[in-house]
Amino acid sequence: MLSSPSGKSGFKEFLTKRVFFGIEASPDLIAILLVYLVRGILGLARLAISFFLKDELGLSPAEVSVLMGIAALPWVVKPLFGFISDGLPIFGYRRRPYLVLAGLLGSAAWVSLATVVHSTWAATIAIVLSSLSSMVSDVIADSLIVERAREETLSKAGSLQSLAWGSTALGGLITAYLSGFLLEHFSTHTVFGITATFPLIVSAIAWLIAEEPASQSPHLSNVGNQVDKLWKALSQKAIWMPTVFLFILQATPSADVAFFFFTTNELGFEPEFLGRVRLVTSLASLVGVWLFQRFLKTIPFRTIFGWTIVLSTILGMTVLLLVTHTNRSLGIDDRWFSIGDSLILTVMGEIAYMPILVLAARLCPPGVEATLFALLMSVTNLASLLSSQFGAILMHWLGISATNFDALWLLVLITNLTTLLPLPFLGWLAEADLQTQIQTPNLQTLPALEIDSITSKHLAQPFLPDLMSELSIVKGHQSEAKEKQLITED
Repeated sequence: MLSSPSGKSGFKEFLTKRVFFGIEASPDLIAILLVYLVRGILGLARLAISFFLKDELGLSPAEVSVLMGIAALPWVVKPLFGFISDGLPIFGYRRRPYLVLAGLLGSAAWVSLATVVHSTWAATIAIVLSSLSSMVSDVIADSLIVERAREETLSKAGSLQSLAWGSTALGGLITAYLSGFLLEHFSTHTVFGITATFPLIVSAIAWLIAEEPASQSPHLSNVGNQVDKLWKALSQKAIWMPTVFLFILQATPSADVAFFFFTTNELGFEPEFLGRVRLVTSLASLVGVWLFQRFLKTIPFRTIFGWTIVLSTILGMTVLLLVTHTNRSLGIDDRWFSIGDSLILTVMGEIAYMPILVLAARLCPPGVEATLFALLMSVTNLASLLSSQFGAILMHWLGISATNFDALWLLVLITNLTTLLPLPFLGWLAEADLQTQIQTPNLQTLPALEIDSITSKHLAQPFLPDLMSELSIVKGHQSEAKEKQLITED
């Protein structure tokens, strides 16, 4: 009897120190982490969406690619919602009501897919609404982490961000394999119905989040102040030049959708196996983050991007072996080749994007965090949208369909060679390199990362990409005061 309190105390101390990085596990913290967990879990329906569009609606690769681009539209206007959430409270609150609405909207979208959606236009609307729901909760969760991160002591800097990152990673890893396993045993509509329950968790726990009522109503002077801060931040070369570079890199044509059709219709990969591939690439993305943090964080951006672009292009060409079935002549099974290729390209993709995202997170000023970071990241979302559309145009021109893959080798060649287009613009990262010399990135002080199987369009992978821009996107930001402290500490 006497040992019970001690045991409970020891367990609580273990959780606080080892699991929650020294932060007390309050209902408020648990609620925020659940929002991030749900964000990762929603990947459960990704493969179901892919097979639904391909098999049940009978869409061609080009049509699916166009639809995916449309579904990404909410993420392109993400800065607008960041601006609204920062300056337009609902019933006096800036975060809780938006989370409730986001959860309800997301659940309604998935329920509609599970029940009444039977046409392309209806599917497009439902998928866009689910994308909008995810985007809204994403912006709000980022803002909540940022607000609380400012209260951290220097010794605990980055703890909240690490917890958020871990929650999203856990959700993504849990559903990576299940996304294929469930689809192997149940219909797409059943998977949609299961997915519909998770956004309701966000709505249910929203009121557990501690939030003080907004001190004042929106005013023109506040709006002008936000715009002024945004302009000052965006006018810095260290922000806009690397962002434009990343836009060029992301906007190159994508062959992902064509590969999904090829691997399922031509090679006969089942949903369960594709779930395994997702699990492997999810783990590989973590390896990429670790490699960057352990060995590459002090290397100039230009060097990292230059080598990763060239190596990714060369490695991407290995997909030609799979497309032409040359791997079989070499005695390599299609499935093993697919897993190995996806693993290597995922690690390369993670290493390629970490530097620019680290810098973006460090340069957001206080007061307009959600707005500015959403603006920076929406640029890559817009580029991904264009990438899907360029890919659709190429698929149409080359005559690639659900059953005709004769020209797929040419699509692979074109998409990989266009990856080299950003190389002449490597000089635009000079300002970013100067910034890195002042502030060395450290994952312990970074905000949360979206950990999902990265599907950069220039890195060919045999499965359909996420609907909402599968970049490993850094979220949240540090205040100027904390940045000065960190610089002094260094």
